[in-house]
Amino acid sequence: MNPFAFIIHPLDCSDVARKFPFTKYMPDTLLEQTLRLLPPIKISPITGIRSSIAETEGNFISCLLTTKQMATLPSSFVLNKIIQAGRLAEKLGAKVIGLGAFTKVVGDAGITVAKHLKVPVTTGNSYTVAMALEGAKKAAQLMGHDLKKIRVTVVGATGAIGSVCALFLARDVKNLTLVGRNEAKLHLLADRILYETGLAAEVTANPKLALKRSDLVVTVTSSLDTVIQPEDLKSGAVVCDVARPRDVSRRVIEERKDVLVIEGGVVEIPGDVNFHFNFGFPPKTAYACMAETMILALEGRLESYTLGRELTIKQVEEIFRLGNKHGFKLAGFRSFEKPISEEQINLIKQRIIKVS
Repeated sequence: MNPFAFIIHPLDCSDVARKFPFTKYMPDTLLEQTLRLLPPIKISPITGIRSSIAETEGNFISCLLTTKQMATLPSSFVLNKIIQAGRLAEKLGAKVIGLGAFTKVVGDAGITVAKHLKVPVTTGNSYTVAMALEGAKKAAQLMGHDLKKIRVTVVGATGAIGSVCALFLARDVKNLTLVGRNEAKLHLLADRILYETGLAAEVTANPKLALKRSDLVVTVTSSLDTVIQPEDLKSGAVVCDVARPRDVSRRVIEERKDVLVIEGGVVEIPGDVNFHFNFGFPPKTAYACMAETMILALEGRLESYTLGRELTIKQVEEIFRLGNKHGFKLAGFRSFEKPISEEQINLIKQRIIKVS
């Protein structure tokens, strides 16, 4: 058996209360000051992961910094905290370590962390792409969209995940828009898509303009704030939000009953997995980035599979194949931490406002 560890962190101060309920009574400023001083801790064991040919177990390790702290504190300080978490994982016997949420965004996306540890590290981004796109395309089809006819947009297209999402989608769609802050990088990506697939993608730094025309949106920015509001979206749009923190405002599901928002990369884990910790998912399901670490452990691929900001189509296809081999699969749909059924999707579909 090859044990693993997955490094997590609280998304915000309220998230700390999942493990330490008494902290909900602390002012955020005081809590953040306290979190800066604390070493990483083991949150819980992860047991019962079993495919038809292998099994594994692991631990959740928390780097006790919020998303805001990770984005605003000096990167050297934050990276040191993540490395400390990795060393704790090593002491607990991990043979491969996964980085979750902002721990894989800080600095050079895991490269420095891996250099300071004795065991391999992965960001999980390859499997995140694979499962997010599978979910997004299935949701679009349930909403009655034909991928060959609709307008598809990738927000955050120049990032590690966004660029590969765009390359994959370019194989299946006829109308693709790339959105990002750096127009020069967007044009480089569009040139690559044209060369590799023959599709001429549009580019824009104006997400509002692009979203108004889009039937399927895959959003994966590294923004600390929401970037998609209710008024931005076309009736009948499907939005796959891969980002953490979320790119889509909660107001969207409250105010737009004609729009489907799903979380990207939610995976059903094989075996009788028990996380011994409530991170907001139904039993036996997890983020795809967590699942990538588990897949590597089950397969005995003890290597830094996904690091840095460059992903390849080959990586994504291979980890998807290995996930299928071990029984990992798309775990239905979720929207803002709640499951959403095909019946609910049909209700959303019925509310679409047709524009002639």
